[in-house]
Amino acid sequence: MLKVLREWLHRYFSDEQAVVLAVLLIVGFAAVLTLGGMLAPVLTGLVLAFLMQGLVNALERLRLPQIAAVWLVFALFVGALALCLLVLMPLLWQQLSNLFNELPRMLGEWQSVFLLLPERYPNLITDQQVLQAIESARGEAGKFGQWALSFSLSSLPVLVGIMIYLVLVPILVFFFLKDRELISQWFRSYLPRERALISQVAEEMNLQIANYIRGKVIEIIICGVITYIAFAALGLNYAALLALLVGLSVVVPYIGAVVVTVPVALIGLFQWGFSDQFLYLMVVYGVIQALDGNVLVPLLFSEAVNLHPVAIICAVLLFGGLWGFWGGVFAIPLATLFKALLVAWPRTEPLPPSV
Repeated sequence: MLKVLREWLHRYFSDEQAVVLAVLLIVGFAAVLTLGGMLAPVLTGLVLAFLMQGLVNALERLRLPQIAAVWLVFALFVGALALCLLVLMPLLWQQLSNLFNELPRMLGEWQSVFLLLPERYPNLITDQQVLQAIESARGEAGKFGQWALSFSLSSLPVLVGIMIYLVLVPILVFFFLKDRELISQWFRSYLPRERALISQVAEEMNLQIANYIRGKVIEIIICGVITYIAFAALGLNYAALLALLVGLSVVVPYIGAVVVTVPVALIGLFQWGFSDQFLYLMVVYGVIQALDGNVLVPLLFSEAVNLHPVAIICAVLLFGGLWGFWGGVFAIPLATLFKALLVAWPRTEPLPPSV
């Protein structure tokens, strides 16, 4: 057993660069796990700066000075942030408040519908099953109400945290964009001179993750806007809130679309019942999902993130189980990192071409 372990270590860690890269990865993951809460504004600013760096590079290719490109992109970022805070957030908050006010009426209507099911389908559903389902729904609604009350009572620290983010994150974004090369040189000064393996992994990650993140942001905006236009044209209640959920659902492949289908269908049923309008809603929603998966995603990503669907699902389940919502959001970049490591790491046998 020890011989096998020694041979495995010699095979994959005999190269000094592999050892350094392994140490960097371990230290990086440990820092995120232990200090992620405290460094959240820094990580948020880093991701946003990474997202906007492509636009800065494009402006520089148009012969715009680097500092002018940074200021222009930063102004666009601040304008988009102000638009979200002054226009989008009040609309979403209003629709969310209306939804909370309508929940008791919705639950009462569905309770009356459920009570009729044993009469219509006595061989499939019993009165006892319906009562158990109603009690379970009441219990979950009570838990949700308690959470909403506790959240409202403790909203002052949340507001303070939001204000800190609104001040710190734009500042960090500006300096990450402005001093990107300086920060990169400082970080490279601590790396060994021979770092071909680290450079290969970094270049692969920079290309694929940059394309992935930018593509996802574009996909979120397109899906959200088109969904809002379609839902508003159909007259669906809470169109902005549901459109936001549909847009954000594309961040978690496959699973997000399935989860968001439930509130869309429930709101449609509460508003129209099993009518033609509800069928139109589900058809339109299905068309949006089909166009997103079969047209928009291939156009935006192409070969940017060449991961097998099984690998994507496993990554979402694994990282989502480990780190919850944010694990699901960053599952694909983390899986891309893992793939880049597998491709670049020294080995005796090559990987299959389509992993």
